[in-house]
Amino acid sequence: MLACKASPSRPCVVPLVCLLVVAAAVVVVAASAPPAEAAFDDNYVAQWGRDGYHLVVRGTEANVTMDQSSGTYVRTRAGFRSKSTYGSGFFHMRMKLPSGYTAGVVTTFYLISQPEDGSRDEVDLEFLGDKAGVPITLQTNVFVDGRGDREQRTRLWMFVDDTPVRVLRNLTGAVPGYPFPGKQTMLIRASVWDGSDWATDGGRTKVDWSRGPFTAGYRGFDVDGCANNGSDACQSPDLWWNAAEYRNITAEQRAAYEDVKRSYMNYDYCADKARFNSTTVPIECNYA
Repeated sequence: MLACKASPSRPCVVPLVCLLVVAAAVVVVAASAPPAEAAFDDNYVAQWGRDGYHLVVRGTEANVTMDQSSGTYVRTRAGFRSKSTYGSGFFHMRMKLPSGYTAGVVTTFYLISQPEDGSRDEVDLEFLGDKAGVPITLQTNVFVDGRGDREQRTRLWMFVDDTPVRVLRNLTGAVPGYPFPGKQTMLIRASVWDGSDWATDGGRTKVDWSRGPFTAGYRGFDVDGCANNGSDACQSPDLWWNAAEYRNITAEQRAAYEDVKRSYMNYDYCADKARFNSTTVPIECNYA
């Protein structure tokens, strides 16, 4: 279940957000079954906010806090990353989003290659805060070789179980040179940061620091992934997430995904005619 209409007394809880990254597709699923408990220190380390307040770890739980008290760098972003980079896997996290008035606050879980330059690959899940009582928006995006422009935004609803909310097909077999994030290993990262310039109402509604601090909770720190070892082992069919049954979504999941797009998606880059014309629309938009 995903309770996603936040209020001061009822934070938005994302029980399990999953990224399945295999050769055939990138699939984002809000799933119902919790992962096995693992300690934060098993697979993760602090990235930003290492002052004992902005990132607080208690065994199998971690809280990430953003406020205005510690200077621009910490205020802008606090978070953590995986110890290893991964070539494939099933990546998941249970998240409790900041509650109440969270306009401009961006809470994330994403994959990103190293180094973070103009050739990076990235798979983003960004939960965009809003005014109190307004449903959270999930923005997903995919970068390949430093280029994104593949945003989709979905207003989250109640009771999301095992429902895909973003699917990106791998068309490299059919379209030579197709940009798909499958060549570079990636870190797992999570953060809370100030997105006042774009996240809410197109940047018109900013973070109200008087309503802070803004805290997100994370747990579920086990990783089902193939750590980078400099070989092609991460593409092995012996890894369960590379098995044939995970190389596409089922007919039932496809139907659920199409319903999500019809009922809850309020922005899809493929439908943005002002941004792309018939000759510049990304290739995957022409495939069902």
